[in-house]
Formats: sequence, C-alpha cells, structure tokens
Amino acid sequence: MDKIDKNILKQLQINAKQNIKEIAAKVGLSVTPTYERVKKLEQANIIKSYVALLDRDVIGKKFVAYCQITLIRHHKELIDDFKTKTLQFSEIMECHHISGNFDFLLKIVVNDISQYQQFINEKLSLLDCISTINSSFVMESVKETTIYEL
Repeated sequence: MDKIDKNILKQLQINAKQNIKEIAAKVGLSVTPTYERVKKLEQANIIKSYVALLDRDVIGKKFVAYCQITLIRHHKELIDDFKTKTLQFSEIMECHHISGNFDFLLKIVVNDISQYQQFINEKLSLLDCISTINSSFVMESVKETTIYEL
C-alpha cells in the first residue's frame, strides 16, 4: 500500500459516497487507475464495507454504556459460548475480548436507562457463563471517529 492508496482510503473514510472521479481529482490520478486501486483495496479486504453512519441522538439511541464482563471460568468453551451469544443481541454494538481484570468489554447502545436495565435483566444477566457485569455510562462523548490514520 503506497501513499496514493492511503490517500484514497482517507478520502473514502471521510466520505464513502464520493464517486471515483471526485476521489481521483483529490489524489491526483485519472479515473481508471483510481478505480483499479479501489477495486484492489476491496479485493484485499482492506476496505471491508461501505456504511452510513447514523446520528445516535436523532434516531433516539441516546444512552451508551460500557460493560466489563467477567466469566465464571476461563475455558475455551465458555469464551466461545459468550462470543456466540453476544452476536445475537442488537443492543451490543461492540464486543472485545480483553486482557486485564475483565474478560470482555461491551459497548451497549439503547434509548434510555430503563431500556438498558431491561437489556441487562432480561438478556445479558441470563447468560450462565457470566460471573460479574460492571457498567459505566457515557455522560458526554468528547471524540467519536471512524477514521484511521494511515
């Protein structure tokens, strides 16, 4: 991946709706080589997908919590079971297997605190593999970005 590829990726991260002609003008190439580079980046799975980023506040998803999860034991079967089950919950936006005092870090996004309580009580806490759930609530988001520095 050279400097031009990185610049193409930066442009796509800023606005994936740009057409190839717009991107080509910004990176200093003609349309055909720009198109070919984008296709190669897609085929190499450097570009995984194109998405629309929604404004959480506008769609009513104003409550963000981070849950630190400890499993009852560190066994492969329990870890795999937890991973599989978390994929079923649309409230979980991110799930990370982490090192340190906890086993997993979850980012939960819902409408409000009562919906969060319902999620914990009726879904997450029913998983037999969980020992403890520690929650932290976002009071203000200072920085949220999806752009990687290349």
